[in-house]
Amino acid sequence: MNVVIIGAGGHGRVVLDILRRAGAHVPGGFIDADTARIGETVDGVGILGPVNLLPRLARQGIAGAIVAIGDNRTRISYAQLIVEAGLELINAVHPAAVISASARLGRNVVVAAGAIINPDARIGDSVIVNSGAIVEHECSVGEGVHVCPGAILAGRVTVEEEAFVGMGARVLPCRRIAARAVIGAGAVVIGDVPAGQTVVGVPARPLVRRNSGA
Repeated sequence: MNVVIIGAGGHGRVVLDILRRAGAHVPGGFIDADTARIGETVDGVGILGPVNLLPRLARQGIAGAIVAIGDNRTRISYAQLIVEAGLELINAVHPAAVISASARLGRNVVVAAGAIINPDARIGDSVIVNSGAIVEHECSVGEGVHVCPGAILAGRVTVEEEAFVGMGARVLPCRRIAARAVIGAGAVVIGDVPAGQTVVGVPARPLVRRNSGA
């Protein structure tokens, strides 16, 4: 299938590499909001223009697209624009990832090199399971979540929509990370994390921002 990648930054390069290695789709170009970059190439693939080009590209034979943008909310919103333009949301799964036959992936999902998704895990739409991350058995990962490189979700963890699990973080079994929560890099989560809360450290505790004023 001929496809385009939304987002021509660093994550876009990763997604391009995954698609090339997987071989199921042919990357036909990048879409990027920065119109000053139109005509540039990223690893040999051209930047075509902004997202409003999608309907025209659909008429020209582009059949699918994937969003390669790290910000969770932005990734979800661009996925909706892809659907409205009549394109199919595709996944980018690196051939060096390990995914159980009983795991289920949504649409617009990126699974990077070395990631492991174990039996009966459920991965929602627009999720990133980044390099070397582990999603253990029976986990539920909601729409727009980013599980960063090296992070580990132990068995039966629930991560709700748009949450962010930082690099190397560990979440103990059966815990719930509520919507839009942020788990800091290297944190060890031993309890549930409320919606919108940022936790850091070992064990993970709510981040306290101190007033730097006099």
